[in-house]
Amino acid sequence: MIRVLLIDDDLQLAKLLENYLSKFKIKLVSISDPLQTKQAIKAHRPEVIVLDVMMPNMNGFDVCRLIRKSYSVPIIMLSARGEANDKIHGLELGADDYIAKPFEPRELAARIISLNRRAPDNKRIKDSIFEIDDLHLEIKMKGKALDLTTKEYDLLTLFIDNPGVVFTRDDIILEIKGIQAHLFSRSIDILISRLRQKIESNPKSPELIKTIWGKGYMFLGANKA
Repeated sequence: MIRVLLIDDDLQLAKLLENYLSKFKIKLVSISDPLQTKQAIKAHRPEVIVLDVMMPNMNGFDVCRLIRKSYSVPIIMLSARGEANDKIHGLELGADDYIAKPFEPRELAARIISLNRRAPDNKRIKDSIFEIDDLHLEIKMKGKALDLTTKEYDLLTLFIDNPGVVFTRDDIILEIKGIQAHLFSRSIDILISRLRQKIESNPKSPELIKTIWGKGYMFLGANKA
């Protein structure tokens, strides 16, 4: 089943699409409040998002911009207006496809299947412990998804991609954007401590993220001593 998240305040349309798309092995979950977008993505991990332009609280363009700050999941935008400028604007913001309302449900099904087929396999098994899902910004440890902040995800991905490499705090601050330079030393230490709490069996005696005194940190992962 292809997991699809519909963000549209038209509840009748959502129900009709849920029933229709199930015939094509598409599992549709819908939300009517765009302010719930991030929670819905985390909860349902959609493989395609269908996003209406005209909604209360937040329009589809702003929602698309919000999604693209954290996720690369394919987006199909819907618009009752169907104007060329809307289509161009949506694509410029990172949407992958655009359908004008009214549309045939069969066309939407075809586009969902096509987008899902073209999407790269973003899951990478880096070692026997960790699996990175770049599409949904998720990392699993021994098959279980970790509850990570964006910075924790970025740091752990950096470590997993570079086992056995010693990173100084300066190296990490260059890789992890958004940490203020004058606070980076303390910020990196706190970030490392939080990450250890989530992946180490004994954070006080870490086996995965080692402190290399006088230098920085080194990740051992499945190759830990």
